Amino acid sequence: MNYFAKIKYLGTHFSGFQVQPGLRTVQGELCTALEAALGAPCRVTGCSRTDAGVHAREFCIKVECDGATVPPEKLSVAVAKFLPNDLCLFYAKECENDFHPRYDAKSKEYLYRIINERVFDPFEFERAWFLPREITDEGLASAREAAVHFVGKKDFSAFMSEGSDATTTVRTVHYLEIDRTERGIDIRICADGFLYNMVRIIVGTLIEVIYGRKTPEDVAMAIASGERSRAGMTAPPEGLYLNSVNY
Repeated sequence: MNYFAKIKYLGTHFSGFQVQPGLRTVQGELCTALEAALGAPCRVTGCSRTDAGVHAREFCIKVECDGATVPPEKLSVAVAKFLPNDLCLFYAKECENDFHPRYDAKSKEYLYRIINERVFDPFEFERAWFLPREITDEGLASAREAAVHFVGKKDFSAFMSEGSDATTTVRTVHYLEIDRTERGIDIRICADGFLYNMVRIIVGTLIEVIYGRKTPEDVAMAIASGERSRAGMTAPPEGLYLNSVNY
């Protein structure tokens, strides 16, 4: 049987999603737990490759398991006791053989959480980026002006780290929203796909705009140049969440 399933996890103690020898990964934990629950080896394919420390509120997977007899509506309960506390499978349904959770996805939304308080909150440790320096209304307005330049079909070479296996650097960003919260700001970005570290570099660049180290015009020129050196810093992984996947 083939299952389409949704999982969520805290990425703090994972070395990303994809299996890596000798390291704890989401894919590795899932394969072990699903084999125990279903009584047969399983193949798990993910919708994305999240980095170490990155979280997911809705991450989609395909589970292929020959001979599995557990109905999809009971899979989450069947596998729960075999999963660690920082990972859960909360939804499943049967899917076709040719379904691919990565290549069939139409778009993905990432959320980046920033806590803007002078005193550090241990309950947010490794679950948000802590910035004690004040984010002013003027800085936020500049960041929103800069955010407009990211929207649309563009070459995002300047916002990609080395090590990517992407065959093209052109992506379409559907929206980029920056919202002030009670404790800081949330940045949401939705696109048809993302390059390696693209969201974290965009966030880091927007923070530099907020604090006056770059201007919205600098962002436009960075995109046009395709040069990584023209973009901003790479934001840390702990504030990043894969928020939703659309098919």
